[in-house]
Amino acid sequence: LQERGALGFERHYHVTDPFIRRLGLEAELQGHSGCVNCLEWNEKGDLLASGSDDQHTIVWDPLHHKKLLSMHTGHTANIFSVKFLPHSGDRILITGAADSKVHVHDLTVKETVHMFGDHTNRVKRIATAPMWPNTFWSAAEDGLIRQYDLRENSKRSEVLIDLTEYCGQLVEAKCLTVNPQDNNYLAVGASGPFVRLYDIRMIHNHRKSMKQSPSAGVHTFCDRQKPLPDGAAQYYVAGHLPVKLPDYNNRLRVLVATYVTFSPDGTELLVNMGGEQVYLFDLTYKQRPYTFLLPKKCHTSGEVQNGKTSTNGVSNGIHLHSNGFRLAEGRAHVSPQVELPPYLERIKQQANEAFACQLWTQAIQLYSKAVQKAPNNAMLYGNRAAAYMKRKWDGDHYDALRDCLKAISLNPCHLKAHFRLARCLFELKYVAEALECLDDFKGKFPEQAHSSACDALDRDINAALFSKSDNAEDKKGGGPIRLRATGRKDSISEDEMVLRERSYDYKFRYCGHCNTTTDIKEANFFGSNAQYIVSGSDDGSFFIWEKETTNLVRVLQGDESIVNCLQPHPSYCFLATSGIDPVVRLWNPRPESETLNGRVVLDMEGASQANQRRMNADPLEVMLLNMGYRITGLTSAGAAGSDDEDSSEGQVQCRPS
Repeated sequence: LQERGALGFERHYHVTDPFIRRLGLEAELQGHSGCVNCLEWNEKGDLLASGSDDQHTIVWDPLHHKKLLSMHTGHTANIFSVKFLPHSGDRILITGAADSKVHVHDLTVKETVHMFGDHTNRVKRIATAPMWPNTFWSAAEDGLIRQYDLRENSKRSEVLIDLTEYCGQLVEAKCLTVNPQDNNYLAVGASGPFVRLYDIRMIHNHRKSMKQSPSAGVHTFCDRQKPLPDGAAQYYVAGHLPVKLPDYNNRLRVLVATYVTFSPDGTELLVNMGGEQVYLFDLTYKQRPYTFLLPKKCHTSGEVQNGKTSTNGVSNGIHLHSNGFRLAEGRAHVSPQVELPPYLERIKQQANEAFACQLWTQAIQLYSKAVQKAPNNAMLYGNRAAAYMKRKWDGDHYDALRDCLKAISLNPCHLKAHFRLARCLFELKYVAEALECLDDFKGKFPEQAHSSACDALDRDINAALFSKSDNAEDKKGGGPIRLRATGRKDSISEDEMVLRERSYDYKFRYCGHCNTTTDIKEANFFGSNAQYIVSGSDDGSFFIWEKETTNLVRVLQGDESIVNCLQPHPSYCFLATSGIDPVVRLWNPRPESETLNGRVVLDMEGASQANQRRMNADPLEVMLLNMGYRITGLTSAGAAGSDDEDSSEGQVQCRPS
């Protein structure tokens, strides 16, 4: 047990694929009388705290299914967050609630020892950090991130970050978390698609220097003091979401980050984006958004859209001129493609067969499985892009665009990837860029210039340009529609615009769940090596994906209505969940001798399609769906809710290689 490899062995094998596939319900912990909105393990993993609408917190012995302590927190509204204070011997518990209060409790005497009432709206999350003893943070819907220090003989807190200075009075902070490996970094989720990462130490040093400066109190109109120093904040966003905001707003579909968390090694950030999907951001190998999110005048020949610096203006076989995409000059020559090993060739053929049967998700998962083993095969990326374009779930066309660019980077003469790139740009509403990309495609592949697929896309693009809708004009003119808001209360500052322009894109996207009904829905890493991703859902299930392939591997029914909370045990294959039901459920691998688990959702594809329809239904339809009525007129083929199937695409686009 003392060997060097013991810890690594334990971490690698405590959550494995066979365990995941045998995961089932072990016990239900009963004691609350309202929805259980938050769960928290202590560091050792022998205690579990829960908070509820009943304004009580309960501390459980989850390994023996016992209630150890129950106390009224003094809150007058729903509890949304509960945290053990590090280095307190599990004696101090912190709660945040809808009454805008943060309370500190001493569990040994069952008393509330501090009550902070500095927020002016609902407190949604508390965060702690081992490196900051007696310190914690809160995020609330007044747009403030506050920091508390229990060492000070005071019942007040200080504002660490004021989002209203950047986004106007209507912005709401929803969640926050501290990097477990470097406690100086704090991630914040709020209303809108952007997730923010802050350097706490840099903010504090900036404010200390401002206080010590003799001219700190003297300001002129030209010498405006920034609330945060340069470099103290970095934004992350799924590249397609900012330009989708007007469409979502028109359909009363709200984008809001409901949960953020770091991977155990602190190198990745996971976000459950309300109104959309779950996204993973790589904090080490960052990449810029692939699409045209900046005004055209900001693009230079040395600027690249895939996050890699280019000095000659060429990236992935594409010239990036000031007016958009331009394919590499010269006639295409077919480049040799490295053959796949036999077992991967079989997987590819299975994926092609699934594609032929219009089983888009199955095809995507098989291609993804092959891509993980052969990350430099252009054909796999091109084929997966075709499957994404057929499935048309939220974000699929953007993932297809990313795959097309990857395929072109590996094989600059990949004909189908070039054409699909133009189609993706059109579907993403970049009409002018799609036209230029298509024109370059025709020049590079003249034998395809008059194919039915080219003609069909040409007609679509020209029709869109001719319509001159306001939305198309904004994109065509390069107007930064993602940056500006209309009302004075919702005004976006210049500093905020700059930070948004510098945002980084996601690495992986996880689909299948639905997150539109509650704004506390969690997504978490499962396993000390973060091998899996778990998320709650509005359909009462929770979903488990392989992190690296993004493939869905397990769906379990975790609540009669909605699963909001999922907190994995720090060292066992053990998961605690809660939601609308007044119980906490514990899940672990069940013995092979047990009969079939009745909570397993066998039709994972059907559940995922239903959730895509739910996310794109209007509020009335969602209400009827929750009441048990069947919604007609929404088919799986139109699950994304915005794109019409083009029956005349032609072989160049739709048939996999």
